[in-house]
Amino acid sequence: MQEDSSTADMADFSPVVELNVGGVFYTTALSTLTREPDSMLAHIFSGKTSPPPRDAKGKYFLDRDGVLFRYILDFLRNQALVLPESFREKQRLRQEALYFRLPAMAEAVESYTDSSVVPASGGGTKSSATGYITVGYRGSFAFGRDGLADVKFRKLSRILVCGRVTLCRDVFGETLNESRDPDHGLTDRYTSRFFLKHSFIEQAFDMLQEQGFKLAGSCGSGTAGGSATEQLKPGVDTEENRWNHYNEFVFVRD
Repeated sequence: MQEDSSTADMADFSPVVELNVGGVFYTTALSTLTREPDSMLAHIFSGKTSPPPRDAKGKYFLDRDGVLFRYILDFLRNQALVLPESFREKQRLRQEALYFRLPAMAEAVESYTDSSVVPASGGGTKSSATGYITVGYRGSFAFGRDGLADVKFRKLSRILVCGRVTLCRDVFGETLNESRDPDHGLTDRYTSRFFLKHSFIEQAFDMLQEQGFKLAGSCGSGTAGGSATEQLKPGVDTEENRWNHYNEFVFVRD
């Protein structure tokens, strides 16, 4: 008796599947990915369509929003939609659900309500949760060239955010980048791996102030400058490297 072709193709997949979704890594069960038979993931991982390409580490690569994909997996595992407090990306999540052909999830996202949601601008109803958030940045000064050496602009490479996950999401909303945080899905925890999608430190301060936070303390440090023979990475300006510094600000809401 000839084996069904879809069953044969599905046998090519391991019971545990490693994924790279937009640069965020996931490990899940094959049974989870194929739980909704009409979904795109079920078609891919049951052999009904061509498998996605693999990255350099052998993980299946999906070119979608890696941070939001955790909610796709949660829905497939639990057959229910549970979003974190003050979730602000409902429309983007609905778009992901439609892309993966999960109409029940898309409908659940559309009707999902949360009284604690704060508008993405940072205004509106303030959360009453207390706690600390630390904001830090590594910066230098961008020196002008071609006769404009007297022009010195502040240059920030990245604004880091540390604190309780729910608190950070309450304050920074869609401006918060969670792609480097390894513990996706758990909200009652702390992290030091968030950073902002922009490089405007005053915008971060405004959002903290609008949510009732006050500055509790700050500190800063500079570099030793380096020697003239120090080897720099290509594209790094020697003068800018001498002015590298790191500043950190601790905010509290009582």
